[in-house]
Amino acid sequence: MMKVGMEGKSLYESFEVQKDIYYFKVGRLGTVSFHGRNYNIRRNISADQLKSYLADGHFVKISSRCYINLNKVLSLTDGMLHFAQDGTYPKQLPISKWKQQHIRNLLSARKSIAM
Repeated sequence: MMKVGMEGKSLYESFEVQKDIYYFKVGRLGTVSFHGRNYNIRRNISADQLKSYLADGHFVKISSRCYINLNKVLSLTDGMLHFAQDGTYPKQLPISKWKQQHIRNLLSARKSIAM
């Protein structure tokens, strides 16, 4: 028999933003839509909590309401941003050429620091 339930808390109850989320979009009145590997989760968060997500440098603004996790970016090609793949449907976002170059510079700077 297959076990359907997970041990402990479910993904919707507890997830780590820096480790699990590819990108998030900020809506009205503090509503944030988190997009991960194969799920989307909406939560209401405070302005201070949003600032803490942005302060650590993992997330970068790519449009007026969309922030991406630099650690999860797999590639940038022809105006599309592709995220890390785990055998599921690919997650990708359209991105302007100007922002694409900015993200490419940030990723190359991170790689040079890591070496």
